Amino acid sequence: MDTKLFEAVKNSDIDLVRKILAAGGNVNARDSDGATLLMQAAHLGNLNAVNALIAAGADVNVSDAHGWTALMKAVYNAELGKGFADVVQVLIDVGANVEAPIGYGIRPLMLAAGYGETAVAETLLKAGADVMARNEGGLTALMMVKQKHYVDVINLLHEAERDAGVGEGSCSSKNAPDSHVVTFLKPAPKS
Repeated sequence: MDTKLFEAVKNSDIDLVRKILAAGGNVNARDSDGATLLMQAAHLGNLNAVNALIAAGADVNVSDAHGWTALMKAVYNAELGKGFADVVQVLIDVGANVEAPIGYGIRPLMLAAGYGETAVAETLLKAGADVMARNEGGLTALMMVKQKHYVDVINLLHEAERDAGVGEGSCSSKNAPDSHVVTFLKPAPKS
């Protein structure tokens, strides 16, 4: 039954997902990698499946063996080359932890920034993600994204740091040693 559920989620067959769950399917079933149905749906950006699984009682904060949650999987899908801000918002709305780290202390905001996912980063910031959180190497999301030149995300994170009363333009924030950073900060709006 679990195999059929995973196939139904993968194929976006929401009617079949609901039918199998109604017949006693395990909404928190895991695949061979430890990923749940909700993680799979979130990773595919399948908002309808995410909503159906949440309605059926899927655990939004369970993680796989690598620490990935459904939220982290929705932040960025490398195969599809994008993240899913709408799925991230739904997961946050039902209690997903915006600070749950994966390896090396990478948090959802850092992952979104690192892949240039402005809409996802904005969604996480509005939900209270800590813009000043550091990974195990001591880097914040802004420090990480500057290396990749994603101007929109850089501006968003600069503004979030400024709004928090920290960072460049407030009190000096240090960049990684020996880094050469070009700052793309939009000027503050004039009153």
